[in-house]
Amino acid sequence: MLRTDTGYVRNINWVFVAILSVILVLAAWQIRGILLYTFASILLVIFFTFPIRWLFDHTRLSRGLAILVSVFGSIVVIILLAGLVFPTLFDQFRVLTTDVIPRGFEQLRESWNSGEIFEAVPLLESVLGPEAIEQFEITDDQINTLINQIGTALGTVGGTLIPFLGDLAATVLGFLVVFFLSMYFLAEPDRYIDGVIKLTPLWYRSRTREIFQRLDNILRAWIGVTFISMVVVGVGTGIGLALLGIREWAALGVLAGVLSFIPNFGPIAALVPALAVAAVQAPERVGWVFVVIYGVSFIQSQVVAPVLASENMNLAPVMILVGQIVFGIFFGFLGIMLAVPLTAILVTLVSEIYVKDVLGDTGEPEEPAPDDMMELQPEAD
Repeated sequence: MLRTDTGYVRNINWVFVAILSVILVLAAWQIRGILLYTFASILLVIFFTFPIRWLFDHTRLSRGLAILVSVFGSIVVIILLAGLVFPTLFDQFRVLTTDVIPRGFEQLRESWNSGEIFEAVPLLESVLGPEAIEQFEITDDQINTLINQIGTALGTVGGTLIPFLGDLAATVLGFLVVFFLSMYFLAEPDRYIDGVIKLTPLWYRSRTREIFQRLDNILRAWIGVTFISMVVVGVGTGIGLALLGIREWAALGVLAGVLSFIPNFGPIAALVPALAVAAVQAPERVGWVFVVIYGVSFIQSQVVAPVLASENMNLAPVMILVGQIVFGIFFGFLGIMLAVPLTAILVTLVSEIYVKDVLGDTGEPEEPAPDDMMELQPEAD
């Protein structure tokens, strides 16, 4: 005989929900690459909607015309940059990759093994200790292994997310997926948002829309802060390296600005080629390259970002680092790049759904306990 008491039915419902949740998690893991590309396309759509919203709010253009003006305006800007700025940058990058940086790495290796770099940068010797030269001698095999590992990691970004294709084919397909998804989302954003909201219970749909708005504000704050921070790092690094006498300062500045997209690890990646170039062109100023790269990074992270970021983008540094490690393990290099917005979304969902809706903590100050309740508390000895 089938039992119909409330407790039994409730237990059956919880078992069903648990099984369904496990199935959904496993399915999401199998298509994690497509989900990550979808998230990247959403970020791209939000970036494009900055000028679209401004045109829609301050002009009489319809949304469709605002989208066309924004997209074609971006294409025009890219064409102008390609004709005026990119040739110089490409020429500097060519010189860096084919001549200066390889010679710089060789010079750095010789300076490290001979101990000259410790004389130029005494801080290294105080940090690593006097035995650092013997314990960490750099050989050609180590350099070749490191270069091969970096090239393999960058070349398999697409293959990691779409493993059934080759590395190059998966990367190209990834760009196409992001592009077409962005165009679809950009054309009808409300349609897809409403579709997701309809998957929630009727009584929770208005709350879901509020959470979506909260996520939109957070991602917009992150994109704005990140874009301005990249410009600040690129310009500041370029000016600093130019003052030090580095001829390819523009290319190294652009590289530092682009790499600043990745918190914590970006400055380290920007420092290596800058040191290699300085070892060839200004070996007596190698120590100042440290100061320029990390000085600009410090100003960006401790001054510029906090001033620009609002309450919507308030992530603790430890959460950013943990998010980079976790998402890097699950999604590889692309996971590290998108770790900050992914971590911000995860923290927001936990705060809005679990802390506020489940636990009932709205952040308001708690009311003091009644007098009769205070009398029941034991007095301190």
